[in-house]
Amino acid sequence: MYSPTQLFLIHSGLFFTCLVFSLLINSLFLRFARTLGIRDNEELIRWSATSKPAFGGIAFAIVFLGVFAMYGTLFPKHQDPLQPRLLGLLASTGLGFLMGLADDAYNTRPYLKLSVQLACGFILVLSGSVIQLTADPLMNTVLTVFWVVGLMNAINMLDNMDGITTIASMFILGCALVSQAVMGHVADLLTVLITGVLAALAGFLFFNWHPSRMFMGDTGSQFLGVFLAYVGIECFWNVTSPLGVAEPERRILLAILVFLLPIADTTSVTINRLLKGRSPFVGGRDHTTHHLSYAGLNDAQVALTFAGLGTLSLVLTFAATRFINVWENLHTVLYVSYAASVGLTLFIVTRRTRPNP
Repeated sequence: MYSPTQLFLIHSGLFFTCLVFSLLINSLFLRFARTLGIRDNEELIRWSATSKPAFGGIAFAIVFLGVFAMYGTLFPKHQDPLQPRLLGLLASTGLGFLMGLADDAYNTRPYLKLSVQLACGFILVLSGSVIQLTADPLMNTVLTVFWVVGLMNAINMLDNMDGITTIASMFILGCALVSQAVMGHVADLLTVLITGVLAALAGFLFFNWHPSRMFMGDTGSQFLGVFLAYVGIECFWNVTSPLGVAEPERRILLAILVFLLPIADTTSVTINRLLKGRSPFVGGRDHTTHHLSYAGLNDAQVALTFAGLGTLSLVLTFAATRFINVWENLHTVLYVSYAASVGLTLFIVTRRTRPNP
């Protein structure tokens, strides 16, 4: 069994190793691959005025698989990586990655993408990764599949401006690391995977920061969508209090808090498009990020705004998991107020700003 210092050094070494690998692999892809993810109608989807390769997700998947394979060496006999839930994670992320890769290469039909997203959700359910919120197994299954499909689409929709999805995903994983550390799960395979993917995102951000040189594409957003959905289930939806008590209010609010940015963006876009009689699933320049730009922020400032909101969520997650032993009505009011204020503010911005001529 490792000491806390040894665990810190292992995770730090793993993080920097994956970070360097992510930088190197993306540099090689940028040099030798120039067309994956570039489409003739890219301007209808992307905020950027120029087409750029979209293969950042390939590095995410390589790092993920590498860390999965290395776990037995880093933590021998600590946890069996071949247990059903972890195999379900491996299968669902692999399927999401392949779907994203096909979409970047061939621009697949929406119904095919939705079918694969549903399959990813059911794979997690069948392997045991189910949101345990109610006493009804069917309701839990429906909620889990909805969560997986919804998050895969939310992450995909949020990938509309340089650095935004990368930053939002990094802070989600940062919150998950905090939760895992507080709960004493530092040596678990999931924690090690979170560290590796977080490092891969940090390396990718070097190329994705404005002005970006590459996008993550559907290859990255679909992989991240499944992985983040699994992280949400294991670290937030099914988390217990520090006293070991299951509290539905804590679970729901932690999940909303941590995933607030993609939830707020997707909700705002869906409402606005439905009010205009448009499909929520067709790309456009009407996301919360775009409207922050219409309000006068440049691309880097929009990304920093999301980073600031992510930092607040990280602090509040730490407070909820470390210092609140018993969840009370006051905590519910405070956390609901914060989430509602952020969501409403972003929604109001989308209603009060208009595209620049």
